[in-house]
Amino acid sequence: MPNVESRWSPLSVDEVVEVMRGAGFFWCLAGGHAIERVVGRSYRAHDDIDIVVLRSQQLAVQRWFREWTLMAADPPGCLRRWEAGEKLTWRVHDIWAQRANAAGWEVQIMIQEDDGTSWFFRRDDRVHGRVDQLAVDVQGVPVLRPALQLLFKAKRSRAKDELDFSELLPVLTPPERQLLWEWLDLTSPNGHPWMATLEEPPVR
Repeated sequence: MPNVESRWSPLSVDEVVEVMRGAGFFWCLAGGHAIERVVGRSYRAHDDIDIVVLRSQQLAVQRWFREWTLMAADPPGCLRRWEAGEKLTWRVHDIWAQRANAAGWEVQIMIQEDDGTSWFFRRDDRVHGRVDQLAVDVQGVPVLRPALQLLFKAKRSRAKDELDFSELLPVLTPPERQLLWEWLDLTSPNGHPWMATLEEPPVR
């Protein structure tokens, strides 16, 4: 059975778009590929590719990928089969997916908490917003809104997360910069290094 040590053979962005074409539920590109699309160029390597879906629509997602092997990260670091018709609880938020003849995992499906009309940040539900403002369109591809993408990355601040922040910062709109600062202020009681940078005037 595939496990977290199995190799990845991630789809390209164009292939993800093709796989998701016609899906009758919310989805958007996330992670490094999403940030690069907003930035407008590729600047680092990627081990995988991520999409975000809504928990309220998870069974529609499962039906869409019914021909794929779907494994839930439950608990994180371990994989188990996502059984047909099973509603995953709030603590399970990552699904690894691949087709039968794939050389490795092809896409990671990340489940976003929601109530049908509003989304909630899983680490702190004081951070929330409308589902119809969860993604932005970038050249025909729905992409997770930049402020929320960076908020997820702010927790660990690995080298690649710092790079993503520095690359995305110059193209963040003033409202997104302000929103990210407010979310960091809310979720980081001891402050966060990015907050001072966000207070600086944007580079044009």
